[in-house]
Amino acid sequence: MARIRVRIARVPSVLALSLSTALVLTATACGSDKADSAGSADTSRSGKKNGDAPVVVATTTWEGAFAKAAGAEDVKVIVPSSAQHAPDYDPKPSDLAAVADADFVLYAPFEPYAAQIKEAVGSDAKLVEVNLDNDADKASAEVTRLGKMFGTEDAAARWNTSFKSEYGTLQKELKDAWPDGKAPSVVAQVFSVWSAKMTGVRVAGSYGPEAVTAKQLSDLAKKKPAYVFDNVHMTTGEVLPDSGAKQVEIVNYPGKDLDLLAVYKNAAETIKKAMAS
Repeated sequence: MARIRVRIARVPSVLALSLSTALVLTATACGSDKADSAGSADTSRSGKKNGDAPVVVATTTWEGAFAKAAGAEDVKVIVPSSAQHAPDYDPKPSDLAAVADADFVLYAPFEPYAAQIKEAVGSDAKLVEVNLDNDADKASAEVTRLGKMFGTEDAAARWNTSFKSEYGTLQKELKDAWPDGKAPSVVAQVFSVWSAKMTGVRVAGSYGPEAVTAKQLSDLAKKKPAYVFDNVHMTTGEVLPDSGAKQVEIVNYPGKDLDLLAVYKNAAETIKKAMAS
């Protein structure tokens, strides 16, 4: 029986204390390795370390992509894109050194090492909690919010205009791909519901991120979904085996290019292929 497990890795306090001095020295020696960082609600932040551009450090490519969409031009990402489950990543001293040069550090609430990263380096960077949700409306609102923080409102507005146009195109393509021209029933992992919404399908139920109980699986199977939109970053295999539902693996994290729009395009291609087979 498929179960969902979420493991949260923390940076030990001993590590935070021992890295404090070493990382400051490392950051001084590597001062040319600048990173853009997204801030909190203060849009008049002074003393930026890269002229007028904010220095942004993002814990993962997901936050980094939001920062780039909002107009940040030089974004340093700590957790490599190859890490399947970012909260399990253990930051190394070399990863943390960039924080010393940051104006803003972007993180998500399920990444408990973010505050400890800042503490370990002794940085005066401002921590900003990012709403990591690829729901189109929420993503657009978050890009706008970050753009205001960075002072890059125009760039964020341009991205949002392009995004809304492309998103509308993807919605039409996905609707045209519905089997027999009818919206199928879908069960989605909670962090993949956005892809079901983009597809325009009927969401019969959702699961995760906590471990799924036997009763929940039984209830989901009774809904007889045609598809399961799983989360590739938290998958434990087939969610509804023997139910006849086709499982589609949805990727939430952008790649090294920090292209947030590519996440939607790639998900649409994956879903269209699944519905065509």
